[in-house]
Amino acid sequence: MCRNIKPLFNFEPPATKDEVHDAALQFVRKISGTTRPSHANETAFHTAVEEIERSVHKLLQALETKAPPKDREVVASKARERARQRYMRAS
Repeated sequence: MCRNIKPLFNFEPPATKDEVHDAALQFVRKISGTTRPSHANETAFHTAVEEIERSVHKLLQALETKAPPKDREVVASKARERARQRYMRAS
């Protein structure tokens, strides 16, 4: 779906409010087809972002797992390595 929406569950430390907001914003942008709403649609756009943020927060609080929390730096490092490999092949 959206490359900028990253998994937020089961990380140590837990997802921040900014990460949840960024994911919600990216989702609304994708669904609406716009990065900046017109003045007429601004309220609906921002209301949708806020509602999705609340839903994501509730979801993350309700999810359970027996898996140990993932380390953000390890996951980010693996993603950087995959990207490096992918773009080296494309060159």
